[in-house]
Amino acid sequence: MKYLLPVLFVSNAMAGELIVEPKPFAVTQTLSGAVYPADVLPLKVDAKSWATFQIVTIADHGSVVKKGDALVVFDTIEIDKKLADTKYAIATNEVGLEQAKYELATLEKTTPEELAKLEREAKVAAEELEYFTKTRRKASEESAKYSLMYKEQQLASTQEELKQLLKMYEADDVTEETEEIILANQRAEVEFAGFGLRMEELDHKRTMEVTLPREAISLTESRDKTALELENASKDKPRALQLKKLEVAEKETGLVRWKELLADLEKDRGLFEIKAESDGVFYYGAVEQGKWVGGDYVKELVVKGSAPTGKVFASLIPATTNLVVYSFPKQAEALALAVGKEGVASLSGLEELSIPVKVSSIAQSPSLDGTYSMELAATWPEEMKPVVGQELAIRMVSYAKADALAVPVKSLDFGASGWSVEVKLTDGKTERRAVTLGRSTGELTEIVSGLEAGQVVIVP
Repeated sequence: MKYLLPVLFVSNAMAGELIVEPKPFAVTQTLSGAVYPADVLPLKVDAKSWATFQIVTIADHGSVVKKGDALVVFDTIEIDKKLADTKYAIATNEVGLEQAKYELATLEKTTPEELAKLEREAKVAAEELEYFTKTRRKASEESAKYSLMYKEQQLASTQEELKQLLKMYEADDVTEETEEIILANQRAEVEFAGFGLRMEELDHKRTMEVTLPREAISLTESRDKTALELENASKDKPRALQLKKLEVAEKETGLVRWKELLADLEKDRGLFEIKAESDGVFYYGAVEQGKWVGGDYVKELVVKGSAPTGKVFASLIPATTNLVVYSFPKQAEALALAVGKEGVASLSGLEELSIPVKVSSIAQSPSLDGTYSMELAATWPEEMKPVVGQELAIRMVSYAKADALAVPVKSLDFGASGWSVEVKLTDGKTERRAVTLGRSTGELTEIVSGLEAGQVVIVP
């Protein structure tokens, strides 16, 4: 149905006056739209660990591709080197971990044994010093004393025997040869005893002044040394054991991380060639919520350029997908429309073709720019082959009434009592008349109540 805007009749009236009469009234919306696919396969490099994807080959923007065709191929030299280095690092860490585990097992066995040994040595050293101090030193001193006394008595005894022999043999006038031999032996005994006494005196003196004091010092040092070794070992060896445990844990964690990195790299390695999942058309950039989204990265989509990671940089439009129309009306336009509303669209350059469209969905809330995303189904003429990204002019009638009373917007006034118009009375005078407004075209506004057909409205 085609709706005409109401005609303003001013017959039999002075200029600036309007006789309101029921006429067809319609509010039309003229929107901008564009052709986009209902389904799109976004292409992006979701790499977990690799950051650089230098392009070796890339299909042309807008090129028609077949399923399995290579869309983008990236340079693999550096990631292959990294994979080799990572595998070598894993092998090295595995050997290091096994060695650390062996050393840990050894420490776990030897640490308590070495501590027990040091405890025994410290205990023995302390006991030796205590026994020396309380018992053995005094016994050694007494032993030296009695050894000296024995040597003294032995010398005295041999001297007395020699003296008695001399007295006995002096009684004889002639000393026999045997007696001389006995006296010589006795004199030798005396000399030997004297020598023994002198040696014993030296030993006694050294024992009392050097040997026993030195032994006391040595035993004291041994006790202190073993006690200190035990004290240090009691701290160091458990600490060394704990450090070795931490080293093993660190190497285990490191090995796990190396293996995780290898798994990530191997997964990322599979991203270095992107193939078409279906027949379709290859486009640079992304289609998001009915808009073509690009950026500076599109300039890098060339040989030796780089694709961004974690971001859609290209799109594959499947050959089987339906092409729909997206539009982004402002609030007033969006609220005037509804799902199911029909209209027509035209393509610049092919204005003679009328493209029926129908609203499929309208966003319930505005986007950041204040517009509402709207999708429309289109019935494409057979003689037209729409292409993604083509722009359309969309026209829809959002409101229509066959017998509406409408006045120019400039004839309306808003005051304390609301909206009103100035009406001319039969006596030629005028008065303000309160009215209730309906829809508006921007130039004309529907009057729902407050006016009757045939009344004259003053238009400033």
